Amino acid sequence: MFLTISTTGSPERPATDLGFLLHKHPGRAQAFSTSHGTAHVFYPEASVERCTAALLLEVDPIALVRKGKGKGRGGAPDSALAQYVNDRPYAASSLLSVAMSTVFKSALSGACKAMPERAAAPMELRIEVPALPARGGAELVRKLFGPLGWTRVEAEAVPLDETFPDWGDSRYVRLVLEGELRLADALRQLYVLLPVLDDAKHYWVAPDEVDKLLRAGEGWLAEHPEHKLITSRYLARRWGLTRQAMERLELVRLAEADDLDVESVDNAVDEGSDTEERPVPLAVRRRDAILSALTAAGAGRVLDLGCGQGQLVQALLKDPRFTEVVGLDVSMRALTIAARRLKLDRMGERQAARVTLRQGSLTYTDKRLKGYDAAVLSEVIEHLDPERLPALEFAVFGSARPRTVLVTTPNVEYNVRWETLPAGHTRHSDHRFEWTRAEFRAWADAVAARYGYGVAYVPVGPDDPEVGPPTQMAVFTAGTATTDETEKEAKAA
Repeated sequence: MFLTISTTGSPERPATDLGFLLHKHPGRAQAFSTSHGTAHVFYPEASVERCTAALLLEVDPIALVRKGKGKGRGGAPDSALAQYVNDRPYAASSLLSVAMSTVFKSALSGACKAMPERAAAPMELRIEVPALPARGGAELVRKLFGPLGWTRVEAEAVPLDETFPDWGDSRYVRLVLEGELRLADALRQLYVLLPVLDDAKHYWVAPDEVDKLLRAGEGWLAEHPEHKLITSRYLARRWGLTRQAMERLELVRLAEADDLDVESVDNAVDEGSDTEERPVPLAVRRRDAILSALTAAGAGRVLDLGCGQGQLVQALLKDPRFTEVVGLDVSMRALTIAARRLKLDRMGERQAARVTLRQGSLTYTDKRLKGYDAAVLSEVIEHLDPERLPALEFAVFGSARPRTVLVTTPNVEYNVRWETLPAGHTRHSDHRFEWTRAEFRAWADAVAARYGYGVAYVPVGPDDPEVGPPTQMAVFTAGTATTDETEKEAKAA
């Protein structure tokens, strides 16, 4: 079972940097014990111009059979021989994926203390797998790897017998991938797709496989056109686990679409800039703006209303000034994911006392939400039908009545800056509306006047002189301060 990873380089960026990223020195061969054999890592070539790392997995077929016994799988009467005479020692499968996760654990996570900037940047890669079982043939291989950023996906069918070409092709292919990707991304794709193409696993698929799949598939699986097939095969067609994974992927898609990572927009706005740094995603800018406003307001006890998967809750818990954080969401599934994100089951007693996740609707009054310093409605109101907004307004501003309320929502005027967003479309299919700056101010001014708040407006993201910022934020402060006075304080903060 064999896999090679190659890259090219120059005197400024030598190809042997691959050794740092894989945490395996090009100058020596190394061996690692796995549960089913020995994994060898060595470098057939290692120069400034070109470097190749090879992973060779020697599978012990006897150990494989022994570890597979007692699992209640059964078999045909002649299966005893088939257990020993099979392709597992030679064809890339889940055995190779497990070996990769063991040998290249740091590389899979994208961690490299010696060269963090190199690990975070795409690099020219060539990956070869000489024998890959593919149930679905070469066409399926291209469907799975094609959408992932590779410029070349070559899947050459291996004949059953070269001496007798009339016998046709086997189910094995020789895989070659070429393209410019982050090494961690390439390894994660292989980790998932090798057993998917083989359509088999050498171990029992337990519930924790869902978490493994979503970790390895982060950033690419949710939007993959074949994500249903990938999920089903990876989880050995266990319907309960597949359904759970699909529901969590749907939440990921909703969150990503809601945030609409604006790297391309930032690049368009900052065109001509001398910096080569990646622009800060809008979701990060939005959280930073919210944290700054909460800090300026002196808030200690904070409500995150419509907390979703808990990104803001997680950020709040990192700052000890926020002594109590409550995340509220109508979706139990979203709260379950938030709990996993926060690692509530492993959180220390003192930290756990600072956070609470609750299920609830924002259109109903809730006595549990009274008495807090601040409440945040981040990218929430646009998901409600306009006729339901008055109920939310009363529940938050009239009943709960925190001292400070932050509301963020998309600025529809900025949508023209997204080349990939068709004219007339909202940023997400679940948005009931997206307001202009004037419409948002009219709504916020009316709410402030009705419930006795002052309100200020803060741009989030690049403030385009023609169309404004991508996100608009209103900072409501209970009391009698005028809009102009509150706005000056918010901008100063």
